[in-house]
Amino acid sequence: MSAVLSALATQLSTAVSAAFGAEYGVLDPELRAATRPEFGHYQTNLALRLANELKQSPRAVAAQLVDALDLSQLCEQPQIAGPGFINLTLLPATLAAGVNEPVVFAPRGERVVVDYSQPNVAKQMHVGHLRSTVIGDALCNVLRSVGYQVIRQNHVGDWGTQFGMLVEQVLFEDLAVETLDIEGLQQLYQRARKHFDTDGNFVDLSRARVVLLQSGDAETLAIWRQMVEVSLTEFDRIYAQLGSPLTRADVVGESAYNDRLQGVVDDLTTAGLLTESGGALCAFLPGFAGRDGSPLPVIVRKSDGGFGYSATDLAAVRHRIDELHADRIVYVVDHRQGLHFQQIFALCRAAGWLPADVPAEHVAFGTVLGKDGKPFKTRDGGTVRLASLLDGATARARALLDERDALDDDARASVAAAVGIGAIKYADLSSDRINDYVFDLDRMVAMTGNTGPYLQYAQARLTRLLDKAGEAPTKVTVLDQPAEQRLALLLGGFGDCVEQVAETLQPHRLCTYLFEVASALSAFYETCPVLSSAGEVRASRLALCAATRQVLQDGLGLLGISAPDSM
Repeated sequence: MSAVLSALATQLSTAVSAAFGAEYGVLDPELRAATRPEFGHYQTNLALRLANELKQSPRAVAAQLVDALDLSQLCEQPQIAGPGFINLTLLPATLAAGVNEPVVFAPRGERVVVDYSQPNVAKQMHVGHLRSTVIGDALCNVLRSVGYQVIRQNHVGDWGTQFGMLVEQVLFEDLAVETLDIEGLQQLYQRARKHFDTDGNFVDLSRARVVLLQSGDAETLAIWRQMVEVSLTEFDRIYAQLGSPLTRADVVGESAYNDRLQGVVDDLTTAGLLTESGGALCAFLPGFAGRDGSPLPVIVRKSDGGFGYSATDLAAVRHRIDELHADRIVYVVDHRQGLHFQQIFALCRAAGWLPADVPAEHVAFGTVLGKDGKPFKTRDGGTVRLASLLDGATARARALLDERDALDDDARASVAAAVGIGAIKYADLSSDRINDYVFDLDRMVAMTGNTGPYLQYAQARLTRLLDKAGEAPTKVTVLDQPAEQRLALLLGGFGDCVEQVAETLQPHRLCTYLFEVASALSAFYETCPVLSSAGEVRASRLALCAATRQVLQDGLGLLGISAPDSM
């Protein structure tokens, strides 16, 4: 529908120039989708803005503008409403063309690096990783679909002080790390933490072990690699269950930048951007201050000579610009890291590492809450494991499918996984990502309302209808009824919606659009018989159903949600 909107805008600008002079033809028509059917399909307030410039009555200006318009190939006769709005109703042929024309995005040639998921070695993935992974996957899918080259980067936490503590505990207990699973590693971490907090000698040994790790000691590295392998195996399992395309090839952990950290310090020092403060090397950037007005530093090297995650993030930016040749960098990380990324991006630009024409965007997201409105926790107050959430959602979906008794046992398991996982993903993506949302599994798996299963069922119902029709759909040609016109109008806007998500990095816009399509489809079913109709009307309505199914499939696919053919 973008071509139609462009044509409408061009005709409006031409009419303004003809009626009032070329100097006014540059005004943006600001076409908006009408909010109510009686206002047509699109509306413009152009006449009101012109009237303000021309010091004339808005309705008089609107009348002159309508007289100068020639939209006969696209619209019905424009109507003037209220104080001077112009309502535009597209012809059925225009709506049909918008449905029949395939959505094609030209390759852009630009590279987008997307940093997301970021679990930690030796710890189980938890509900916080759900948001980063689900949002990151959806954004990668959308960006790739509109023509970007997308490079996924899973910045796994696999380096730092805690690994000196973990390795030392392994040696203390004489453990074979390869015999542990992720739960065993997490319990090892808990024992090591307790040991570290109660034994000063163990503290000294752990700190010395960090130095050995960073300097490449063979024994230390071997144990560390075993912990990484156990963890990555578990991450792979979770990603497969979640339906995420992340693989080992996308993992570029903190350890990958270890050899670059001293170079970061050296180059920032040479550039005059670091200042010693309390033994640490810090960057004090203009515009960053605490509540008391004191400068907020970026600590690049700590007072003990070690490097924190700021140094690692600085090295990662350089790698992504210099070696991955990124034209845009996106970080999908929770909102609490907002200040950190502002400082990292500012320091990289000050150092000349991040060119002014390369956007670096922090895609922030809110917190998952329990039904009590507090951060989602287990009953004993612990962090909710992602694996348990996914298993629970699949089990809940399976129970609902058992009640429906519409599938055989073999199909039921795969559909239950698609519905349960899809329900969690959709609930996460359907609200503005910056907002917190409540994890309510009963609501998420509901077959009604703005939920993933509702959209999946709409797609499955269309598949059943088209299979029953027993004929290949052709093209939409007849759109006589308001309900089918409304559905066609929405379908024609799919490409525009995807473009908007790629620009704003707000996947909830796509969720809202798909729910509107499914709701319009329901209204279409109520008033427009498909299988019982005949001739060209039947063929056109089958084509409209096929186009709707394709949009639902494609849209859910971009969100990372599979669409079963039966439910």
